[in-house]
Amino acid sequence: MDSLIAASARALAAGDALGALKRVALRDDPPALALRGIAMAQLGEHPRARELLRRAASGFGSHEELARARCVVAEAEVALAMRDLGGSPRALTAAAVTLEARDDLANALQARLIAARRLLLLGRLDEAAAALSLLDGHSLPPSLAAVAELASAELALRSLRTGTARAALTRAHDAAVRARVPALLAEVAEARAALERPAARRIAADSEQPLRLDEVEALLASDALVVDACRRGVGGGDTWRSLARRPVLFSLARALAAAWPGDVDRDALIADAFRTRDPDETHRARLRVEIGRLRALVKPMARIEATPRGFILTPHDAHPVVVLAPPIDGDQASLVALLSDGAAWSTSALALALGASQRTVQRALAELEAERRVRAIGQARARRWLASPLAGFTTILLLPAALPIE
Repeated sequence: MDSLIAASARALAAGDALGALKRVALRDDPPALALRGIAMAQLGEHPRARELLRRAASGFGSHEELARARCVVAEAEVALAMRDLGGSPRALTAAAVTLEARDDLANALQARLIAARRLLLLGRLDEAAAALSLLDGHSLPPSLAAVAELASAELALRSLRTGTARAALTRAHDAAVRARVPALLAEVAEARAALERPAARRIAADSEQPLRLDEVEALLASDALVVDACRRGVGGGDTWRSLARRPVLFSLARALAAAWPGDVDRDALIADAFRTRDPDETHRARLRVEIGRLRALVKPMARIEATPRGFILTPHDAHPVVVLAPPIDGDQASLVALLSDGAAWSTSALALALGASQRTVQRALAELEAERRVRAIGQARARRWLASPLAGFTTILLLPAALPIE
């Protein structure tokens, strides 16, 4: 390693990206390109960083597997920051194996951690948990340990295990203090603050109450019959019925739960479920059919009975009925929650994270852009989407695959 490369690497390690660039800015050999790419990534110039790292990786010879693997890991981290989640993880996995074989354990763990964070962003919580469980926290450098514990905390929060999340955040704070990285300390503080903000709303017939994540956890563990608008389903005790793919049945369940202990007028149910203000006999016939389907689904938890003016929901064993609503309403709430993390997302990455088609995401983005809730930067394939942070509450329950069913 020549003296300029060594000096540039030391500057990067100290967080001096401009100092590192000053030493290698005019060089195009692979080691210099790699350092320039990492420096540009630290400066937030992600597209340029990615280009430089790719050139560096292709420039290293066949006998320089270690250097090439490090470039692959750095490029994967840049892709994660760019929310480019569509690529295959095979190259990153191969790089991790190479790094482990060459005893570069720190970069190998970094590669495993990037893979786990990518799975978290995609909402693949089981796979993310499996990936995080393979990391040996004792062998991680403090900065990586803090990132790993932050990822564990997010996983716990999205599974609504607030006690586990608080413990992970305590470990993350300790690691961030040892690493002496202000950005990590700020990230830990923000994650801790999210625990104290409202995450959902408890809606009753005549009241609405904000709930923190630990209060949502306690509610779901109680005997109450919960119509959950976060997961779009009905639960009580150990029984859960998902209505995520049955919007009409969910609308009926929510309307009946919101009116509990009273009943709901038939015309109001038709307006909620079928989006019409002019019901006729066909709507009333369809309402009877849909109520029959909902009655069969919730039979282990409650009865749905006809009244002179409509229908009433009556839980078994006199348990209370609660509607658990997300902090913001609307069909695009999950999309807004993803965009509010401050990163610029591509349409394809949003579609992957939401499990929807790109066309569906494009239509939703167009509606949100017309309402000035999101904005686009760039053109064509380089177009990315941004939204302002959602202040005043935490969006964890709006994220895809939050609260997985055990």
